[in-house]
Amino acid sequence: MRPEPPQAGENLRGAGLMTLSMVSFGCNDTVMKFVTQEMPLYQAIFLRGAVVLVMLLILAQRRGGIVLRIAEQDRLPMVLRVIGEVTSTALFLNALHNMAIGDLSAIMQSLPLVVMVAAAVVFGEKLGWRRSIAALVGLAGVLIILRPGGDSFGIWALVAIGSMLMIAMRDLATRSFSRQVTTTTISLYAACAVLVTGAVGMFFQGWITPRFDQLVLLLLSGAFLTVGYLSAVSAMRVGEISYVAPFRYTSLLVAIIAGLVVFGEWPDFWTWVGAGLVVSAGIYTILREAKLGWRR
Repeated sequence: MRPEPPQAGENLRGAGLMTLSMVSFGCNDTVMKFVTQEMPLYQAIFLRGAVVLVMLLILAQRRGGIVLRIAEQDRLPMVLRVIGEVTSTALFLNALHNMAIGDLSAIMQSLPLVVMVAAAVVFGEKLGWRRSIAALVGLAGVLIILRPGGDSFGIWALVAIGSMLMIAMRDLATRSFSRQVTTTTISLYAACAVLVTGAVGMFFQGWITPRFDQLVLLLLSGAFLTVGYLSAVSAMRVGEISYVAPFRYTSLLVAIIAGLVVFGEWPDFWTWVGAGLVVSAGIYTILREAKLGWRR
């Protein structure tokens, strides 16, 4: 039996990390949407951010200490990534608070296509016509879910699109870091920035005394987000972006299940058709990459 080609192995590892990240983020989104039905949004962001920061500090300490100093060539990517992280978080959670989780997730599925094209332009990665077609099929699935002209294309859909663009900038900035910058360090900067954002927003939005069950849910949300942070950063540093990015589509499945189980949102026929196209495009991409990997 021949050993797996190095590039194919890296791509598959990146795909696994991206899938873990999307499932973790999806669970976090579900908890946050549930909690913010009664708690001010920025208070929830702040409390969850505190949980994430503590978890990351513990992890950093266990891995040899907290490292915040970064080399000069990594400072611009860090600034761009922090801007993308803060802006995308604020836009996304505001949209999540005002939209059905399935509709929001459907809009966000256009992200892999944006990241693929941007990676080809910025980093010169080869996209290939088959990957391009697969991404377009996935995008077509998203359009079927949304059905342009329907209720999904309101102001909050535009907010969601803004969040998606900021996530794309964040992910491309992550790719620009040198190997000397650890995943934990990148995540610590992001967590601190989001925590400060929550504190500023909370100053204007107000504070309520949280119940015990809300604190437990925010603790759980923080755990999901921590796993999501670490696996997302790692995913964007392993394999080709054009291969790893389509596995963001798994978040759509999480959103559909969460919408059904937690919020009683049953997807209609066309949502299932669109989701089928999105998932099929992702499966085709990994099968195509595996086949090419064995030829190398």
